[in-house]
Amino acid sequence: MAKENETISMEIDDKKTDQINPKFSINVLQLLKSAQMQHGLRHGDYARYRRYCTARLRRLYKSLKFTHGQGKYNKRAITESTVTEVRYLHVLLYTAERAWSHAMEKRQLPNGPVPCQRIYLIGRLRKAVKWASLFAQLCAVKGDSRTSLEAEAYASFMKGTLLFELEQNWETALMSFKNARAVYEQLGKYGDIENQVLCRERVLELDPNINYCSIKAGKSNIKTSELADMGQMEGPALDLFKAKLEAVMDEARSQQAASMTEFNWLGHRFPVANAKTRVSILKAQELEKDLHGSATVPAEKKVVMYDKIFAAYHEARSCIRKDLVNAGDTENVKDDLSGLDKAVSAVLGQRTIERNQLLVSIAKSKFARNRDDKVEKATKPEGLVRLFDLLIQNTSDLSDLVTSRRDSTPEEVAFAEEFALKNQVFRAERCFYLAKSYSLAGKRAEAYVLYSRAQSLAESTLLKLKAMSSFDMDMIQDLEVLYNNSRSNICIEHAAGIMEEEKAPEKLTKGVSSISLTEGGNKAEVFLLEKLDVYESSVADPNTKGVPHIEPFPPAFRAVPRNPIVLDIAFNSIEFPSLESRMKKEKKGLISRFWG
Repeated sequence: MAKENETISMEIDDKKTDQINPKFSINVLQLLKSAQMQHGLRHGDYARYRRYCTARLRRLYKSLKFTHGQGKYNKRAITESTVTEVRYLHVLLYTAERAWSHAMEKRQLPNGPVPCQRIYLIGRLRKAVKWASLFAQLCAVKGDSRTSLEAEAYASFMKGTLLFELEQNWETALMSFKNARAVYEQLGKYGDIENQVLCRERVLELDPNINYCSIKAGKSNIKTSELADMGQMEGPALDLFKAKLEAVMDEARSQQAASMTEFNWLGHRFPVANAKTRVSILKAQELEKDLHGSATVPAEKKVVMYDKIFAAYHEARSCIRKDLVNAGDTENVKDDLSGLDKAVSAVLGQRTIERNQLLVSIAKSKFARNRDDKVEKATKPEGLVRLFDLLIQNTSDLSDLVTSRRDSTPEEVAFAEEFALKNQVFRAERCFYLAKSYSLAGKRAEAYVLYSRAQSLAESTLLKLKAMSSFDMDMIQDLEVLYNNSRSNICIEHAAGIMEEEKAPEKLTKGVSSISLTEGGNKAEVFLLEKLDVYESSVADPNTKGVPHIEPFPPAFRAVPRNPIVLDIAFNSIEFPSLESRMKKEKKGLISRFWG
């Protein structure tokens, strides 16, 4: 009996201690993911996220009345006895996030951090590890089991990130990342759907870091190309891995560039002496292989890859032009550098045309979709007209660049003729979509003429393409589709124009008969203020330019009662009697009697 009483008293004491020291719950991953996505890290803006963390900490300190003094700074540590609310744990978490985001901001500098900045970067990562470890330590005491596990995973990730940046002790970094991955893998099996998805995404983000550390620790034989495929993933946890991977790829390119001596273009061989130029050209060529090698890359990713290709070729061209300035009076070197500059510029022009054609295909797919689809805004024909204007300008510039020399080779002449034909194709397409815009505006005559022009351009270009020995079948198929579409639209516009012309007298008669001199005509318009007891929308259709029918504005004139106006027209005809006899006579003195 005594033992039973003792156990009951122990249970009561445990309940009392739980009530006095409640266990806090924080969904760490979900909290951080929402904050990161809403405040900059969706686009990799670490500076914005750091400012958010600073502002969040300021609000937390103020709400907790845990400030560090107004004048002189007095450090106030957060210990186990201090944590009486869950917001104290939030302070530790956001302090670690602020230090980590500051370090990643330094890592994202254009040319990488210089030595002094890298020292500061590592110092900020050490601070992040310190605050994350304290957060995990206090969560183990003050938090529930899930919160404690997530905090341990977060601290392991921060520790692995620090060792990853230090490029030392790869085995410890590998163990840290593996511990974090194991926790998130287990947590991904429980909870709601949103939490499971977040945990699985985190596991996928940690895999490239684990594989890279395994390679460095000598425990894996994964190739660099496989790591590059992993680097295509997105996520804040992968940014440091991508920076390291880019450094490894640059080193590999530098070694490969030592064997690259020439740049081939249209049968010409241009020597490449500058190492930076070779590395930039190799980087662009690798990106081109990745772009054209895989057919499963989405269009949006291809646009991003084209931007990277442009950056690489622009860097190569700037190095070539610097070498041209420093070449001096050496004619042979100048000729080689000028030819190399022309070749790189021509390749850059080709990639620009390919990128703009990709944008045209994206815009066409949006234009062809149903206009009733409200999920995505449909492309207007004017947007396609602007894209074809760019393509026409690009092809003209490229043809002028290739034929700028007097002694052009047969390869250059054939290259210029090919892009001259592409220029005609783009003109026909531009004419077609310009006719579409006029058709949507109801201008039938202009649309009819433009469709006829597009048909004639497509027909003449088709004849030229079929007369060539080597022609592009895809381009011929596109032109045939354009020719048929132009022909059908010509018939449609012709029929629509005749119908509108036939209905014009009827519309005019109907319009004249409906004219009324009375206010508002025959159309009885009912406004919202007149039907407040009926549920009916008074807002006009958003696709039209009609005004909302709430109240007539400006208000109409209405009669208002007022006092009558009296006009006295008999006043000038009345004869009044003389009153001189009643007037007071003026007395005169003696002198005035004689001299009046």
